[in-house]
Amino acid sequence: MSRRIAVLGSGSWGTALAIQFARAGRDTIMWGIETHEIESMARERRNTTYLPDAPFPDRLNVTTDLDTALAHAEDILVVVPSHAFREMLHRLVDAAAHIEHLAWATKGFETDTGLLPHQVAEQVLGAEVPTAVLSGPTFAAEVGIGLPSAMVIASGDADFALRLAESITTDNFRAYISTDITGVEVGGATKNVLAIGAGISDGLGFGSNTRIALVTRGLMEMTRLGVALGAKKDTFMGLSGMGDLVLTCTDDQSRNRRFGLALGQGADIETARDSIGQVVEGYYAALAVHRVAQQLDLDLPIVEEIYKVVYEQADPREAVVRLMRRPITPE
Repeated sequence: MSRRIAVLGSGSWGTALAIQFARAGRDTIMWGIETHEIESMARERRNTTYLPDAPFPDRLNVTTDLDTALAHAEDILVVVPSHAFREMLHRLVDAAAHIEHLAWATKGFETDTGLLPHQVAEQVLGAEVPTAVLSGPTFAAEVGIGLPSAMVIASGDADFALRLAESITTDNFRAYISTDITGVEVGGATKNVLAIGAGISDGLGFGSNTRIALVTRGLMEMTRLGVALGAKKDTFMGLSGMGDLVLTCTDDQSRNRRFGLALGQGADIETARDSIGQVVEGYYAALAVHRVAQQLDLDLPIVEEIYKVVYEQADPREAVVRLMRRPITPE
């Protein structure tokens, strides 16, 4: 019998990961809070709202009852927005007598505390529960329909990371493993902020030269932040760093990039957010990364200008001018 995994979160990414685990042969149950959506998924055997072209494998079932989802689950995968992560963990503590293993695909710092997800998990659950983070350059729609994709799974427990990687890998999906949880999480959080910047740049019509400069220098800022928090520099050259950054900055499947495009084309913040129709993680991450950088006294000029556009209504064109007029420094 396959080890059962409970996927908590039925949005596009939670659905895609649940499909992939089931496709790889795991008994999978996906939990969501919207009764009508879960009932529709059970009936249609697909998520018609977010991934209509990705039918559910036979091993995937859905429920709105958290106790049902957790019953007999040897692994739990949390896939909720970063601002709901702590609340979800508290619900787990209330509902589960024992959590054997916990993983998450949540990306972003906690806004109020500046903590990364693994730090929040340690606060809520203690340090004894084996944990892992799943991240990397993967759009939900492409994973859902089975296009070739790759991701990274990071954990302080090498056996747990390897087992998760083996249980999600198929001919069209490959998982790599890492021990650098901090680096993988910093990459996953910061790339969303930079994707907003890339969208703003393209929305202003600045072209490819501007975009690649933003991506390249943004990677340096991501690395600077990660290393200051204890991450390994090499992590940011991999899937969860450069890979995820390039993906989200250059493809309009990225909701963060589309949010930035709307801002660059003159939309106000609320109109731009509403136009996406889903959570724009970079909106929350811009504030959180700004605060963490201030606490660490780090110079992250691109991130800072994106923060000013999003939270201080700074003019996007003037933000670019300020970046271009910064003192010349060695690369």
